[in-house]
Amino acid sequence: MTDLKLSLNASRVLKARYLQRDTSGRIIETPEQLFRRSARAIAHGETLFSNGSRVSYWEEEFYDMLISLDFLPNSPTLMNAGTPLGQLSACFVLPVEDTIEGILQTLTHMALITRAGGGIGFSFSKLRPKGDVLVSSGGEASGPVSFMKIFDTATEHIKQGGKRRGANMGVLRVDHPDILEFITVKLDEKQLRNFNISVGVTNHFMEAVQQEQYYTLVHPKSGNSAGKLQARHVFDTIVEAAWRCGDPGILFLDAINKSNPTPHLDSIEATNPCGEIPLLNYESCNLGSINLAHMISHDHDGLHLDWKKLRSTVHKAVRFLDNVIEVNRYPLLEIKHMTSGNRKIGLGVMGFAEMLIRLGISYDSDEAVLRAEQIMKAIAEEAFQASQDLAEERGVFPNWENSLYKRQGIKVRNATRVAIAPTGTISIIAGTSNGIEPLFALAYRRTNVLGGRTLYECNQIFLEHIKRYGLNAETFLD
Repeated sequence: MTDLKLSLNASRVLKARYLQRDTSGRIIETPEQLFRRSARAIAHGETLFSNGSRVSYWEEEFYDMLISLDFLPNSPTLMNAGTPLGQLSACFVLPVEDTIEGILQTLTHMALITRAGGGIGFSFSKLRPKGDVLVSSGGEASGPVSFMKIFDTATEHIKQGGKRRGANMGVLRVDHPDILEFITVKLDEKQLRNFNISVGVTNHFMEAVQQEQYYTLVHPKSGNSAGKLQARHVFDTIVEAAWRCGDPGILFLDAINKSNPTPHLDSIEATNPCGEIPLLNYESCNLGSINLAHMISHDHDGLHLDWKKLRSTVHKAVRFLDNVIEVNRYPLLEIKHMTSGNRKIGLGVMGFAEMLIRLGISYDSDEAVLRAEQIMKAIAEEAFQASQDLAEERGVFPNWENSLYKRQGIKVRNATRVAIAPTGTISIIAGTSNGIEPLFALAYRRTNVLGGRTLYECNQIFLEHIKRYGLNAETFLD
């Protein structure tokens, strides 16, 4: 049995957000019990596909994977697995229709999902532009940005799962008449603080940028022309705003929909809040990340990537995430229907920078790029194989019959399988570098977290080197 090794900050994060509490607010489980609770709940999904004889086996396999910190699922799974709430997904996309009833219904759905710990993406592209005449009342439409502010205010007062601030993604098509207002809204740092925003760009727009041409704005209700803008000016405005405040991003709609595995259902208009999962309306996705810093073995020649362990972990993680879909308690029936129909999962990585350091590879080197390609190729191929194995055992995803996979004659259990999430919190728990990001500092402070506290971080490899050379770590930390 693997002993759980947690950093001080990992313990603080678990106590603040993840460990179960009684009605008085007292913590009533240990980190080991948290991982046992999660493993047992997810292994229960095995009962739906067998006589239950393998449930105990997979509970132990999942528990070992979690307790060793080789793999961690997204935060809602750790927080809610085996609890009455039981909402385990991190990523959602909801539609926003151009009626007051539709907008308010989506607002209600957003509140339910945010309360249960999920982050949500929205496309506001169907909403009429500011100043448009409303036939029903004779008034004027206030435009997409005004309604985004309502969503933002609601999110501000509903913590995700009651434990962390909410997170949203707002998307507007580049040909929407209000696009310039949308691009620049977050230059005012007080606006849309609970939103990332992205411009949905098309191939036509990007070609117009290259050729320095005008492009046509489209009224979302009538489909008629609503004027023209100089594409290069709009693109430069996006770049300037992104440089100044970090938003907006760019969402390449045509490229995303070219890879849409189920185009017969709908086109994809938005992503989850961090952009790694394009989803159809009412879809959700479950994420999990492999700790690459633990995929290293040592022999007489030194440290090497442990490809056998990596492949084994991928197969177990895919099964884990597929089970999550079965045991999940969905906040809406529409979400249960869409999620169960496509069974999308997103397996990614964390600890890439730490892995490179331990292998003696510079992050900005060609060797690091090559190693990244090799690792993700292996993960993608093994996840694909694992999903094919599950399809043989459990059946293909229900919407497979009209999917791109059916046309190719490929049976898979999950419409998507891989994604690279930022792993901001679970990488703290795992005690490694987040996602695929480099180390931006060896020691730093996390301010205004966990209820306004400040956490001090010092890279573990750096401390190991200090001790190896007989130096006093305290002198560096001061």
